Amino acid sequence: MKLDFLPVNKEEMKKREWEQVDFALITGDAYIDHPSFGTAIISRILEANGYKVGIIPQPRWQTTEDIEVFGKPRLGFLVTAGNIDSMVNHYSVAKKRRNKDAYSPNGATDKRPDRATIVYCNLIKQKYKDVPIIIGGIEASLRRLAHYDYWDNQVRRSILLDSQADLLLYGMSEKAIIEVADALNNGIDIKHITYVDGTVYKTGEIESVYDYITLPDYNAIKKGKQSYAQSFLNQYNNTDPFTAKRLVEPYKDNEFIVQNMPTKPLSESELDRIYSLPYVREPHPMYETLGKIPAIEEVKFSLISNRGCFGSCNFCALTYHQGRIIQSRSHDSLVREAEMITWDKDFKGYIHDVGGPTANFRQPACDKQLKSGACSHKQCLTPNPCERLNTDHSDYVNLLKKLRNLPNVKKVFVRSGIRFDYLLKDSDGAFFDELVQHHISGQLKVAPEHISNRVLEKMGKPRNEVYKKFVDKYNKVNEKYNKNQFLVPYLMSSHPGSTLEDAIELAEYLRDIHYMPEQVQDFYPTPSTLSTCMYYTELDPRTMESVYVPKSPHEKAMQRALIQYKHPRNYHLVYEALKKAGREDLIGFDKKCLIRPKKGEQKKPYQQHSNEPKTKPKKKKTIRNVHKKKK
Repeated sequence: MKLDFLPVNKEEMKKREWEQVDFALITGDAYIDHPSFGTAIISRILEANGYKVGIIPQPRWQTTEDIEVFGKPRLGFLVTAGNIDSMVNHYSVAKKRRNKDAYSPNGATDKRPDRATIVYCNLIKQKYKDVPIIIGGIEASLRRLAHYDYWDNQVRRSILLDSQADLLLYGMSEKAIIEVADALNNGIDIKHITYVDGTVYKTGEIESVYDYITLPDYNAIKKGKQSYAQSFLNQYNNTDPFTAKRLVEPYKDNEFIVQNMPTKPLSESELDRIYSLPYVREPHPMYETLGKIPAIEEVKFSLISNRGCFGSCNFCALTYHQGRIIQSRSHDSLVREAEMITWDKDFKGYIHDVGGPTANFRQPACDKQLKSGACSHKQCLTPNPCERLNTDHSDYVNLLKKLRNLPNVKKVFVRSGIRFDYLLKDSDGAFFDELVQHHISGQLKVAPEHISNRVLEKMGKPRNEVYKKFVDKYNKVNEKYNKNQFLVPYLMSSHPGSTLEDAIELAEYLRDIHYMPEQVQDFYPTPSTLSTCMYYTELDPRTMESVYVPKSPHEKAMQRALIQYKHPRNYHLVYEALKKAGREDLIGFDKKCLIRPKKGEQKKPYQQHSNEPKTKPKKKKTIRNVHKKKK
C-alpha cells in the first residue's frame, strides 16, 4: 500500500476526489505524519473511521486566508496549539523569547502565535460563525478549567471561554474524538454533545448535570488563593476515569464550565491499532526547501511503548493529562514498528528509545487500578512505595531482548526517564543487569531533581537516601560487567519549598561527588500542576500549610548559580547567596569551600556545618561531569 499524507490544500483534496472535508484540523506545529505527534494520531484515527480530514499546519494568523484553504468543513474545525503549550514553546522560565522552535521548519520561531489555540479559534469565528469548533492538545487540556497563568501572573478563565470554542477534548482523546465525530455526523447539535467522557463544555444551566462537585466560582479563586488551592485539589483528586466525578466551575448565574469524567484507558489492542495506522512517518514534502524540523529527529527511530504515569511528580502535568493508569502496546506491535523503521534509508542500526513518560512502567501500578482506578488520596511511589505495587520488570526485559535481536538492529537504547525508586523495588535485578549491559549509550540520565528531603517532599520525589542507594547499586552493576558508564542527574532549582539553605546543601553535595551539571532546569510554573499551585498560592493544597516559594528573579538566579558554583560567571551570585545564608565558611581556600574570597578579603578557616556528614564521603567515579573535554 502506498502511504500518502492527508491533504494540506485544495489541490491535494481534489486528488483524493473529495468535494469537501469533514474536519479541518488546525495545528501550531508543522505537519509531521508520525505517531509521536497528536495531529497525526487524531487525523489518522478519524480517517480510519471513515472521515475526511484536511490539515492546516501553522496558518498565518494575520489573515483568514489559510484557514479558508478547504472552504467550510462539513462537520467542524479541530484546533490544537501543537505538541507543546505555545507559551512554553515561545518563552523560557525567565520569560525571555526562545531562539528555536523544534516543531517548525529550520527551527523558526515565528510560525505560531502566543496562545495559539485562542488565536486560531477567534480567527475561525471571523469567517465561519456557525461551524463547530473543537479544541484539544496539551495547551487546551491543561487550561480546561480556570488556571494560574505564569506569563500573565494571574488566574485566567477556562480556555473554552477565551477561545469561543464549542467543546474541549482533554487528555488522550482517541475515543472521545470518534464519539464526538459520530454524534455530529448523525446530526446532533454540538451544544447537545454534553455526555462524552474526556470532554469539557460550557452551559447556561446545570439542572441536567448529575453526580458532580461544584468548584469555587471563578471570582472566588481569582481573588482568594486559599479558594484557588481548594479548587485545584478537587481537580487533582478527580483525574481518575474510574473514581472521578464531574466538575462544575461557575462563572456567572448563567455561565458554567462542566468537565466530564476522564475517558477510560485504552486496551492493548486499541493502542496497537492506533500505532498500526498508515503514517508516512515523515514531515510533509512542502518543507523540503524550508529546512529540517528538529522535533522529528528526536523521535524518528524511537518507539512509544506506553502512556500514563503513576510516578506523579508534582511539577509534571502528566497526571492531569494522561492519568496514572499505564497503558502499553503489545510486543508484536512494537516489533512490527521496529522492523518497519529498520528499512528507513536513514536508519543506522540504533533504536534511540523504547519507552514513554517513564520507560520502565509497562503495567498498571497494581491490579486494582484496572477495576477500581488509582487511589485518589494516595500515591503509588511516594512518600514510600505502596505495598501493592507491582514491580516486575520481566515484560520490559523480554521486549528489549526481542528488539535488540532483530536483523539490522545494532543497539537499543533506553533514553526516556527511568524511575529509579521503582527499579530498586524489583527484587529480581534482571532489568538492572540488562539495562547496564545492553541499553545505555555511555551515560544514563536520571532525575533525582534535588537532595534536600524537604524539597523532594514538595516535588513528589523519593528521599535522597533512595537515590544514594540507586547510585551504589548502579556502580556495583557496572563493576560487575566491567562497564565504565556514567550517571547524569537532572537537577531543578527554585522549586516551591526550596530555600537558599536547601540550594547550598545541593551545592555541597555536588562538590562532594565532583560533579557540575552543564544544564540546570529552573522550576517552570506550567498550567495545572500541583507545584504550580504551590508556586501561586504559597500553600500546599493537600494540607493547606504554607510553603516557602522563591519568586524573585534575583533569588532564583542565586539558587540556580549555586548548582553551577564553579562557573566564573556565577561567582558574585554564589558569594551573595553564601553571605546571605550565613555560610561564609564555604568561602575560602579549603577543599570544602565552594568559592574563593574576594581580593583583599580576610579568609576564614573552614568549619564543619551542622548539615554536613561527619564522615568523608567516598569519591564516586561514575558520577562526574561527563561533558568535560579530554585533554
